[in-house]
Amino acid sequence: MKAALAFGLMMLAVPAGARTIAVAAGPNAQERLQQALLDAHPGDTVAIAAGRFELNDGLSLDVARVTVRGAGQGRTILSFAHQQGAGEGLLVTSDDVTLRDFAVEDARGDAIKSKAANRIVYRALTVRWTGGPRATNGAYGVYPVDSHDVLIDGVTVEGASDAGIYVGQCENIVVRNSTARGNVAGIEIENSRHADVHDNLATHNTGGILVFDLPNLPRGNGGDVRVFANRVIDNDQANFAPAGNIVAQVRRGTGVLVMANDGVWVRGNTLGGNATANVMIISYRNAFTDARYNPLPRRVQISGNTHGRAGFAPQLPGGDQLVAAFGGAIPPVLWDGAGANLGLRVADAQVLSLGLAPGAAIETAHPAPATLDAPALPERAAVVLPASMAAAAR
Repeated sequence: MKAALAFGLMMLAVPAGARTIAVAAGPNAQERLQQALLDAHPGDTVAIAAGRFELNDGLSLDVARVTVRGAGQGRTILSFAHQQGAGEGLLVTSDDVTLRDFAVEDARGDAIKSKAANRIVYRALTVRWTGGPRATNGAYGVYPVDSHDVLIDGVTVEGASDAGIYVGQCENIVVRNSTARGNVAGIEIENSRHADVHDNLATHNTGGILVFDLPNLPRGNGGDVRVFANRVIDNDQANFAPAGNIVAQVRRGTGVLVMANDGVWVRGNTLGGNATANVMIISYRNAFTDARYNPLPRRVQISGNTHGRAGFAPQLPGGDQLVAAFGGAIPPVLWDGAGANLGLRVADAQVLSLGLAPGAAIETAHPAPATLDAPALPERAAVVLPASMAAAAR
């Protein structure tokens, strides 16, 4: 009886008539691959063979319950080096899509973007810009936005001029087992709620992991984010973001940055080699008109992390003098000092306050040691994603 029930459930999970649409490398790859994405029906798999696919335009998928699968991150390579437009490499606008086992190179814009695509899985993907750090590289490597239930698992991104792994205006998110290297921001959780970011490596970026809220976006009030069991080390990349981008303000050598967010746990991470700070807790410092927006960080909890060398070359006004005053390195946690009674807690390291009023320029900083000792927040339950997503990610 149990076997019959299991078989019946399996048959429901795999639609009758589900097909595999195979696409081989070779001439006219652009037309053939885009046609496969257009021809796919719910339940189908678009299987991209091993090889290098030279593409001259972006790709798009708007059919639900489709899997796009390559032959492996190092075997199936979608190259957009000759892309004519400046849009995404691959854009997904449908629900229950799985993207896995391929690489994307040199997209003119964002490499892989999904918009209003719920229950999206990014699994075992590589995104890179092969020319090194340049402001003309695409902004984002993988970029889910305006969605609920997002899984990013086993993804590697190198060279994004904004963020390698970016999740924006989403809810119920897991980012795990991934590597962000040589980007401006390694991993960003922006204007999003209920996120677990764990077991990742963020290294040689300008900033490693950023959790923040920005004003004037359709969805705000971000927070309820856990950043744990990550390695955030040696983030030493000079900032190469285009002028005017918000991440152009990120200081080289920032490990974890929390800005204008509510309810963020940073714990159990390995942090070190970050020249400005292992952790920065700051307010939004630019002018804004969004009446709903709170520019201050609230209920941020830093505990149980392993702090290696940090603060040895901070990108701050008077940084050299600060280093000398503190005997070779400033404390590993920086707080901008703005606001009071914000529920901030740092239990594992010394804190340096920059002594800034809300909205004041960092050039007016008056650094001094500080203690952030608000009560610990209650434990938050792990993010639970739908079972269908776990099955797709195996």
